Amino acid sequence: MRLSNGLDIPTSLEDLATPANLALLVYDMQVGICGQVESESVTAGIASLLITARAAGIRVAYSRHLSLSKAWMGVTQYRMAMAWQRKDDPADVSPWFLPDRPGFAIIPELAPAADDFVFDKLAMSAFEGTPLHFALTDAGVRALVIAGIAMEIGIEPTARHAIDLGIIPIIVEDAIGWGSQEAAERSIAGLRFAGDAIFTTVAELSQLLGR
Repeated sequence: MRLSNGLDIPTSLEDLATPANLALLVYDMQVGICGQVESESVTAGIASLLITARAAGIRVAYSRHLSLSKAWMGVTQYRMAMAWQRKDDPADVSPWFLPDRPGFAIIPELAPAADDFVFDKLAMSAFEGTPLHFALTDAGVRALVIAGIAMEIGIEPTARHAIDLGIIPIIVEDAIGWGSQEAAERSIAGLRFAGDAIFTTVAELSQLLGR
């Protein structure tokens, strides 16, 4: 920790790894998403993190990607569905993540606990149009650990949005998944170059939280 102008400036993960400073976001670990990508190792990493975080008193949040019915889908949602479902005609797409569909649910291996914060989103950033920013700042949380799927689709936008909101993103590299490893590596390289995010592993973070 460094002191400047009356401010404590965290410079390492160790400076932030306390229940007062830190929250964990499990990003979009839904049945319909995990079924499309390799997710076994990510699930195992997050399961380990959840045990440690809950034992340490770290707040845990879960995001779920939400689809609207076609009557409510707008231009962006149609374009996204067309890209994901590889359809040229918007009439051919179907909402995948409606609340009453099995694919919407968090996978049972990572089921939220009673005190966890579960919220839904339409955008890729977990902050856009959700209560996450208010909840974090209202609790005085300074940094957000992010794990889940997919790095290049939603975790990078969430990390960059966090930085713009004054929240330090912490990426757990062995607890994130991707649709394209090449694209995910570019996302990680871009965040490393910018220098605002902190990167860690399940083992390193668990060790710090277990102190």
